[in-house]
Amino acid sequence: MKIALSTLAGAALALGLTAGSAMAKDQGIVVYNAQHESLAKEWAAGFTKETGIKVTLRNGGDSDFSNQIVAEGAASPADVFLTENSPAMALVEAAGLFAPVDADTLAQVPQEYQPSTGKWVGVAARSTVFAYNKAKLKEDQLPKSLLDLADPSWKGRWAASPSGADFQAIVSALLELKGEAATADWLKAMKENFTAYKGNSTVMKAVNAGEIDGGVIYHYYYFGDQAKTGENSGNVGLHYFKNQDPGAFVSVSGGGVLASSKHPKEAQAFLKWVTGKGGQDVLKTGTSYEYAIGKDAQSNPKLVPLTDLQAPKVDPAMLNSKKVIDLMTQAGLL
Repeated sequence: MKIALSTLAGAALALGLTAGSAMAKDQGIVVYNAQHESLAKEWAAGFTKETGIKVTLRNGGDSDFSNQIVAEGAASPADVFLTENSPAMALVEAAGLFAPVDADTLAQVPQEYQPSTGKWVGVAARSTVFAYNKAKLKEDQLPKSLLDLADPSWKGRWAASPSGADFQAIVSALLELKGEAATADWLKAMKENFTAYKGNSTVMKAVNAGEIDGGVIYHYYYFGDQAKTGENSGNVGLHYFKNQDPGAFVSVSGGGVLASSKHPKEAQAFLKWVTGKGGQDVLKTGTSYEYAIGKDAQSNPKLVPLTDLQAPKVDPAMLNSKKVIDLMTQAGLL
């Protein structure tokens, strides 16, 4: 009798756990996704295939989503927030809206690709580059530092897309590395020297067409175009500033679980999968051409290795998007 009751109780417990797990899987998680849609779809599909947990992606931009999450507060329907650049993560963190990332997940990512606070974690990365027209500039004519673009000799010769989160993240790094006064001076000189385009792809197209000598963008625009037809990058070379220069900044794409998540276990599991082998292999074999940053993870072999970029050390938690917007607005760039 006792054995039979014990067996029955064990079966009931197992059934309860299975039912609870199935319920969690049916509920799924909502991800506010500011990463590339195609990359996030691959991550979501891979995670669902492996775990059975559904993922609903809502796509938008870094700044739009970070401000939306702050406005929604504890009422946000999102479980996870993914970004292209880290200042948006810092904004949500500053509002106290992230739950701590599970230790097992943090352990999968080197410290330089996560904030010191442990409130969110890096999921991918992209390198700042100076894309230049190879017919207009030779290697010995390239700027040795991002700061060189403030020199009057570069007036009318370089471009950027100041309204996007990509460039604002680069300015955030400059602010952290060089301070407010130096950043304000550089932005003032930028206003005098540069040509504005909307979007990094448009900057690269302009460089390729010879409309402008060079432009500050992220590396993956070039590699993505090269993997297709190369029609917008055939005349373009990439210059890596290196030497811990602000222009060698590597921007960390972030992922975090909201403290208000109704499915925290599933949300944490998603973040662990993305930073683990499954998610990082998508970066190696997929078409985003962003860097894999997990421990022992391999990036696409076409990319310059992360260790060769000689990027400056920047705590992603310290990147300040609000201050950057204020400074860029004062300089007349926004």
